[in-house]
Amino acid sequence: MSEMLHDLIASALHFIEQLGVWGILLGLMLEVIPSEIVLAYGGYLVYKGEVSLFGAIVFGTIGCLFQQVILYWIGRYGGRPVVEKFGKYLHMKPKHLDIAEGWFNKYGPVMVFLARFVPVLRQAISIPAGMARMPMWQFLFYTTLGTIPWAILFVVLGRSLGDNWQKIEEVAGPFTKPLLIGVVVIAVLYLIWKLMKRRSTRKKDLRV
Repeated sequence: MSEMLHDLIASALHFIEQLGVWGILLGLMLEVIPSEIVLAYGGYLVYKGEVSLFGAIVFGTIGCLFQQVILYWIGRYGGRPVVEKFGKYLHMKPKHLDIAEGWFNKYGPVMVFLARFVPVLRQAISIPAGMARMPMWQFLFYTTLGTIPWAILFVVLGRSLGDNWQKIEEVAGPFTKPLLIGVVVIAVLYLIWKLMKRRSTRKKDLRV
C-alpha cells in the first residue's frame, strides 16, 4: 500500500513539474496529495529555477482557492451525505466534518479564516460554510486571507530546503505550531468579544 502511495505521489509530482505553475494550480485544486507537499514542491521548482517565486505563490494561492470553492459547493448542494459517501476521496472523515461544523457554528464566518492554518480542517471548514450558505464574497475574502500566508510559508520553505524539500513536515513544525496557538487565542478572544457584545445589546434592550 505504501509503495502504491509513493508511486502515486511521484507521478503527481512529475505531472506538476511538467506543467510548471499550471501544474501547481491543478495539483492544489484536485489535491490528490496534501497541499503542503504540493506547495513545498513548488518551492523546490523555484529553487531549481523552473518557476518564479511569485508565480509559485500566486498560482498556489489560486489553486487552493479553487479547491475550497469546490468544497463549498459540495457543502451547499450535497451536504453531509456526500461527505459521508465520498469523504475518503477528499481525504476527509466524518469526524473532521463534525469538528469543522462545530467550530463554524460556534465562531461563525471568521472560522473560515482561522481554520486555514489547521491541517485537514482547512479543507473541512469549507463544507459547513457551504451548508450554511455563507455569502460567496465573504467566503472568498476569508479564504484568501488565510490561504496567502499558508502558500507563502510552504513555497518559501520548499525553496530554502532545495533538494531536501521532502523534509518539509519536520521543518514546518516550528512554524505551524505558533500559528495553531495563534488560531486558538484568536478564537477565544473572538468568542469573548461576541459574548460581551451580546450582553451589551441585552442591557440596552432592558433599558428601552
